[in-house]
Amino acid sequence: MASQPCSGADQVVTVDVHAARHLLRSGHRYLDVRTEEEFKKEHVENSENIPYMFNTPQGRVKNPKFMEQVSAAFGKEEKLVVGCQSGVRSLYATTDLLTVEFKHVSNMGGGYQAWVESGFAVNKPQDEL
Repeated sequence: MASQPCSGADQVVTVDVHAARHLLRSGHRYLDVRTEEEFKKEHVENSENIPYMFNTPQGRVKNPKFMEQVSAAFGKEEKLVVGCQSGVRSLYATTDLLTVEFKHVSNMGGGYQAWVESGFAVNKPQDEL
């Protein structure tokens, strides 16, 4: 039997921002996988930032400690909504989390960009308010 390298991706549940907001209001936690720079500009309220990728002079590279950092911040039974800027990095992050047996992880389709376009609340630095 041939192995399926993308088997985690088959299990990913992607929800739109309206469903994500409902999940967050019902107890899910929001994992923002954007870079620290993106997160500091503004972010979904009550979110936890663990970058999936870092900006380097050579371009973006995967955070080698991503899984370790997420495992330290969240239990595998916690209900998470994973988001990034547009929905691509969060899809990869969600796939990785499912692979290491996080049980209740949803990818937020459209990412932070769609969240803002829907007019949902965000946190901005105090000097920009």
